[in-house]
Amino acid sequence: MSHGIIRAICISEKRGTPKHDIEEAVLIRDFGIEGDAHAGKWHRQVSLLPFERIEEFNAAGANVKNGDFGENIITEGVDYKSLPIGSVLNIGEKGAKLRLTQRGKECHSHCQIYKRMGECIMPREGIFAEVIAEGSISPGDNITIELPSPDRKFRAAVVVLSDKASKGEREDLSGKTAMDILSSAGYEIIETVIIPDDKERIITELKRLCDGREADLIVTSGGTGFSLRDNTPEATMAVADRNAPGIAEYMRLKSMELTDRAMLSRAVSVIRGQTLIVNLPGSPKAVEECLGFIMNGLDHGLRILRGSAGECARTD
Repeated sequence: MSHGIIRAICISEKRGTPKHDIEEAVLIRDFGIEGDAHAGKWHRQVSLLPFERIEEFNAAGANVKNGDFGENIITEGVDYKSLPIGSVLNIGEKGAKLRLTQRGKECHSHCQIYKRMGECIMPREGIFAEVIAEGSISPGDNITIELPSPDRKFRAAVVVLSDKASKGEREDLSGKTAMDILSSAGYEIIETVIIPDDKERIITELKRLCDGREADLIVTSGGTGFSLRDNTPEATMAVADRNAPGIAEYMRLKSMELTDRAMLSRAVSVIRGQTLIVNLPGSPKAVEECLGFIMNGLDHGLRILRGSAGECARTD
């Protein structure tokens, strides 16, 4: 059964130039739309906007045309707000498939639409996707939707906080260690980010990964000590909806068996929406130890958070 249709397809051959309508497009696996300057091997290969939101915006006097927001595909009848990231759009009859990867995007420099209207719908209504099956698509093609399986892999992001590593002055080893451990445990690593020890930047990245990428788990590395530049716990608490202190407390407890300096860790663990955020230390050895302490218990907690497992109390 169709859940929607394609209203328009737009591309631009060069970055910084307006997108224009085309009558047919070829989706290339792990790349994007053939001939579009914004395609590439990243998670925002194709951008989508709902026709209904564009019409509402035009009714307010925006007078925008296809492609003005930089969108690749305009759809009608698809309710993106009800679709979790990871949902698959099957388009047309030639096997093309898109998997949703991000909801919305931060607007760094306000476009002419924003300057004229005082707002732009792309940051809040835009949806991004990656191509997982090739095929040609055209306006009028039907769209059907596959929701992610409740038993799918957990999606994890790794955020490394380091002034030196973010400048390329030091190789990141702690983030790579976390990635290796999570990958070996069956997690899908959706992003690894290295940023400075700046509180507001950390807050922005955590919100994006929780709300936009809808990660199941975010682990941070670094910034949990006593230095004036150690802002990770404060930034993490600033984005929290609920506290989950037991994870951080258990890591400290087990680490104290190895070194009394573990008492100096200010790491926290919290929940934002359906994402668990866990602060880890900044050294590769400590990352390996701390993840080793908690990996067995994380699985059940994340399934509860996702809604695919029930609460279970011990009876013994």
